[in-house]
Amino acid sequence: MVEDSFVDERLLKKVPRWRNYLAAKLGFRNHWYPIMFSRELGENEVVSRKLMGEDILLKRIDGKVHAIRDRCLHRGVKFSEKVECYTRNTVTCWYHGFTYRWEDGTLCDIIASPNTPIIGKKAIHSYPVQEAKGLVFVFVGDADYEPHPLSQDVPPTFLDDTMEVHGSSYMVQSNWRLGCENGIDDLHIYLHRQSPLVPNTQRSLPLGHTDRPVDFFELHEEQGQPKGVSTRTFKDAAPMAYEGRVEGKIVVTGTKMHQTPEEAAKKRTTGHYICMPGVLRVDNFPFVGRFQFEWYVPITEDSHLYIITIGKPCANDEERAEHEHEFWHRWKPVSLEGFNNEDVFAREALQPFYEHDQNWLEETLVTEDNGIIMWRELCHRNGPSVQKPSDII
Repeated sequence: MVEDSFVDERLLKKVPRWRNYLAAKLGFRNHWYPIMFSRELGENEVVSRKLMGEDILLKRIDGKVHAIRDRCLHRGVKFSEKVECYTRNTVTCWYHGFTYRWEDGTLCDIIASPNTPIIGKKAIHSYPVQEAKGLVFVFVGDADYEPHPLSQDVPPTFLDDTMEVHGSSYMVQSNWRLGCENGIDDLHIYLHRQSPLVPNTQRSLPLGHTDRPVDFFELHEEQGQPKGVSTRTFKDAAPMAYEGRVEGKIVVTGTKMHQTPEEAAKKRTTGHYICMPGVLRVDNFPFVGRFQFEWYVPITEDSHLYIITIGKPCANDEERAEHEHEFWHRWKPVSLEGFNNEDVFAREALQPFYEHDQNWLEETLVTEDNGIIMWRELCHRNGPSVQKPSDII
């Protein structure tokens, strides 16, 4: 049972600076989450998805996506076990014929008992839905909370008119927070030292960082803006470590491309911007002029949907078509599945340790992990509405 594994209150008291984050195994309520790609839901199609532990049923009607709780009010069975839609605007429970409107979840008919007084007086929960950049976003929130604009839950530039975005999704067997922390973890670059993306893009890839500035990360908590943590842009970047030593002996080396002074002056560095509810933007990745936007969407306590997209500002249809072709034929195989698959491996390897709440206090972080701590503390300050098992009704 999910309820048995909810964080012990005594443990939460030990981490006052990020206790909300520790409690947020299923994420934070009152946010927009991508639940699928728009291309995965055709006209009049019905699909079921799980989000933050909640079972959700979706249907596209006249181009618009509607989402309702995948559970009949009567006896609690899931509509998705045997979908029945006698009219395009309704869904009927296969068990006793309780019928609901997609638009607002209202109980409008009961086939097996047409004169029951509760008709028109009851409704299942319906979710606000918004589509943007080829993704279907669902708002999971409290009944008295008015959904805020989607722009507050995605990194800057994602919604730009010129930004063309393509992507894929992968189910990862780890908690969503491990995805976020892997994304902001500046030292895990060591993991990617043999990635095929390095020779494909002719890029330099160090093993880590040395003498990093204390203010390497910057907080963003402005009202009405995405709440997040980003790497700063420095005129003089911190030195990189390209030689790995054990007991004084060089045992591994990074990849350092030779550049002329002119090429080095034009080089654009990779930067990170992670914001709530759990989405990362990586600048100039997987190549200069591209942006990687990736979400770590809570599904269950031990799984998350990893949505990876590559965006590029495009001025015309020709550039948009070129970027789409490049994504499917270059970036998906070489970057998403040749680089980010290593991140998936790492998160799933972390899961057995971090699935035990006490172990969040047993880790041994170092100074260079301050980005992870800043992220946890930011989520604590800005995420009091933790999704709890009791919210999943």
